[in-house]
Amino acid sequence: MADTDTETDKDEEVMDDWAAAMAEAGAPESDNPEASASPETEVNHAGLKNLQADAPAFIAGNEDLNLDVILDIPVTVSMEIGQTKLNIRNLLQLNQGSVIELDRLAGEPLDVLVNGTLIAHGEVVVVNEKFGIRLTDVISPAERVKKLG
Repeated sequence: MADTDTETDKDEEVMDDWAAAMAEAGAPESDNPEASASPETEVNHAGLKNLQADAPAFIAGNEDLNLDVILDIPVTVSMEIGQTKLNIRNLLQLNQGSVIELDRLAGEPLDVLVNGTLIAHGEVVVVNEKFGIRLTDVISPAERVKKLG
């Protein structure tokens, strides 16, 4: 039980470090999740706290909806800096020091993917010698649905 408490304390310290870094960078922070322009098009910058902003329209009106059931489900968050296509011949010729040209220009925002689905764009930040990403643009649920078809 003491290990869990120690892990929780460490997690809180890391989150405090990231929050301080975001505050220094001038990222908007709000204690009031209702302060955003529209819950359907904007996600709270404090880390997707307002999960109902992403809820499909058919369940958004349900006042008795308890999202606690899904809040502990793990998802994979990844950042993509670019991609390219190679034929197998060129792939097999790669060795240490090889350079692979990607389809992005330097300085372009990274794609933020959750379980392989694009949800945002952002820029790289470094806090306490660890990489992170500052979200610069969050894709609305409506835009995500449009990309499926």
